[in-house]
Amino acid sequence: MEAEKKPSAVSDVGAWAMNVISSVGIIMANKQLMSANGYAFRFATTLTGFHFAVTALVGLVSNATGYSASKHVPLWELLWFSIVANMSITGMNLSLMLNSVGFYQISKLSMIPVVCVMEWILHNKHYSREVKMSVVVVVIGVGVCTVTDVKVNAKGFLCACVAILSTSLQQISIGSLQKKYSIGSFELLSKTAPIQALSLLVLGPFVDYYLSGNFLSNYKISSGVILFILLSCSLAVFCNVSQYLCIGRFSAVSFQVLGHMKTVCVLTLGWLLFDSELTFKNIMGMLIAVIGMVIYSWAVEVEKQSNTKITPHTKNSLTEEEIRLLKEGVENTPVKDIEIGESKG
Repeated sequence: MEAEKKPSAVSDVGAWAMNVISSVGIIMANKQLMSANGYAFRFATTLTGFHFAVTALVGLVSNATGYSASKHVPLWELLWFSIVANMSITGMNLSLMLNSVGFYQISKLSMIPVVCVMEWILHNKHYSREVKMSVVVVVIGVGVCTVTDVKVNAKGFLCACVAILSTSLQQISIGSLQKKYSIGSFELLSKTAPIQALSLLVLGPFVDYYLSGNFLSNYKISSGVILFILLSCSLAVFCNVSQYLCIGRFSAVSFQVLGHMKTVCVLTLGWLLFDSELTFKNIMGMLIAVIGMVIYSWAVEVEKQSNTKITPHTKNSLTEEEIRLLKEGVENTPVKDIEIGESKG
């Protein structure tokens, strides 16, 4: 048992680390690419299309070389997921443009409770008091260090609501699709990335024109811009893969808590690399957020241990059900035989 747990724990830490490093790296690269002091490449939606195009290309090469296997997922599920994911990206960009930075940060913070409510509605998932308490501490901490001016308008509020609901639904769907079709994180990403890339590259320039007032065709491309776009796309592959890995291994709520860890890292790196102001309020908020994350890790571990005590009964009943189905000749696939072998062990 200990030998099995060690590789699993190492993989979990690796997935978390990959997501934090790649996400913080891509934010820093995009800051240089899109800021007025950098290259002023203000085409965020189109850039996201480039990200998914490169991710789709990596997936295609991986499938062609036999590194990853392609499993069947109905096209309508992939299309539905891609629409929700693209609504999330567009909604976030519009929310950032139409709202104050303070309200945008509040809308991002509200995703954790929204994910919790949606998982309760869709999957009847319940959370312990300790998990709820730790989430509140994280939200308060990040709120203290990021929320400044808060101005609300009707259009911005509507875009923020669309962004929150679609992002929460997208993150829940990643986990549920992986479980439903027994598909790995990279395999699922390889299937959704081409659809997202195509739709974003077609519609992205028009969304960006609405956001910035400029068409991509009017922008002067330099070697520095190309270099940073390639860097951003390379980091996006790791960021996308690690997002699917993390949600597949943990949950959408855990991924949201991880996201706030990235906020703390970005604020710290902004202070170190870009001379951004770091006030006492920022530092206090970051400390509260980190304490909340530590409490969350402890709460999740406690919840796992309490669930482990109940698990043996569930496993036995599942195995009996599978054996009954096999006897009736309903399921005879090799994949199920492997699953039964694992559940017996």
